[in-house]
Amino acid sequence: MDYMILLAFIIYFAIVLGVGFYFYKRSEGMEDYFLGGRSMNPYVTAISAQASDMSSWLLMGLPGAVLVAGLGEAWIGIGLAAGSYLSWLFVAKKLRKHSVVAGNSLTVPEFFSNRYKDKTGYLAMICAVIILFFFVIYVASGFKGCGTILQTIFPEIDFTLAMAIGAAIIIVYTFMGGYKAVCWTDFFQGLLMLVAVVVVPLAAMGHLGGWGEVTAAWDTVGVEEFANLFWDGGKPLSFIAILSLLAWAFGYFGMPHIVVRYMSIRNPEEVKIARRVSLVWIVIALSAAIMIGMIGRSYMESTYGGIPVGYNPEHIFITMAGDMFVPIIAGLLFAALMAAIMSTADSQLLVSASAITNDVLKKLNKDISDNKLMWISRGVVVLISVLALILAINGSDSIMGLVSYAWAGFGAAFGPLMILSLYWKRMNLYGAYASVISGFLVVILWNTFLAASTGIYELLPGFIISLIVGVVVSLATPEPSQDIQDEFDAAQVYEEPMNY
Repeated sequence: MDYMILLAFIIYFAIVLGVGFYFYKRSEGMEDYFLGGRSMNPYVTAISAQASDMSSWLLMGLPGAVLVAGLGEAWIGIGLAAGSYLSWLFVAKKLRKHSVVAGNSLTVPEFFSNRYKDKTGYLAMICAVIILFFFVIYVASGFKGCGTILQTIFPEIDFTLAMAIGAAIIIVYTFMGGYKAVCWTDFFQGLLMLVAVVVVPLAAMGHLGGWGEVTAAWDTVGVEEFANLFWDGGKPLSFIAILSLLAWAFGYFGMPHIVVRYMSIRNPEEVKIARRVSLVWIVIALSAAIMIGMIGRSYMESTYGGIPVGYNPEHIFITMAGDMFVPIIAGLLFAALMAAIMSTADSQLLVSASAITNDVLKKLNKDISDNKLMWISRGVVVLISVLALILAINGSDSIMGLVSYAWAGFGAAFGPLMILSLYWKRMNLYGAYASVISGFLVVILWNTFLAASTGIYELLPGFIISLIVGVVVSLATPEPSQDIQDEFDAAQVYEEPMNY
């Protein structure tokens, strides 16, 4: 075991746990614990949102896919960059305003429930169940990533133990500090991720002798048209394939752990700043991640004579960082990998816990105190983590596979409803039920029976069908009550005073 790498990890873990402890005594009530008191500045909001978005997919899943199949895999990155920007442009400001007007909603399910005056609470409960279902899968991908990183760096550690160590660190600071701890750790982790994802491909290019040497190696990789954006895995990309890859953009409109950041920004007028910061971060990060895969293929050809049999392509970042940097620097770069995972898993755990406590338990027992709900929420964080850890240990899917399934589920179930809720006054409760349920079911059924044969990513049909069903059912049923329509109008003109 290289103790300098271990030292870098210990320092990193101590910092994130310190942030959690700092905010432990500063979470005052449910709004503070789940939404940071709607007091987050635009820079922290933007970078923490992007860091929580990317996960280990940024430094492992995407580079690994590009390493094997070529530049055609970059269409996912193009779709994600576009989707992130459009979500900030069309959802963020309106949701920040409407969530306040709609009963000061603290969570996405609560916003939907309050938006349509659902006195039964069933809509929020359905949304909470969907959140729990897909976030257990999503968090499992994060724990699997933790195990992969720690075992690759420290081969002496058993894979299950490695996953448990990563999970324990995430649980502790999420348990202690709530939303502010999550946001601030994600902010610093987002900066660390950005440095790492840029430094590694640049260092590899220098190691190989420059850009000319990198491109020359692409002719020998054994994958036809490796550097062609319109080829993937040695075959031309069809229109359907490109459309499916771009469809990842739709996920942003309904991703609970991302859109909750919009609700927490301290003033709606600062969304423009956050949007610009977010765009810069995601364009640089995704471009660099794609280059890790592209340059990484040249690196493997030059250094190892190709991709060794049995090599996991998702390890390319770890391989290059470990080979090229002294242990203490490599340790910091490996910590950036952990940051990518932890910045996503912590947000997902907090959103899952808020969905169960605020949107289910509080609806069932309105007299329960906020303090008790906060402690129950902390218990739910642990419970969800245990379920995700069990799934990660026993599941066989890759990180990319787990993330893509959960991404599709949230995008199709919540994305169309979010857009209709913010932009269409005629949308009603019946349409909301139909939109959420249809999107959820289409993703599961399409993934199970049709994805392989059609080649169409399940998010695309799920999103389209959910949107159409929501509109049709709303038009076929009575229009919303006057107070719902009045509240919709009030949200359009809502202004919040600058109080900082």
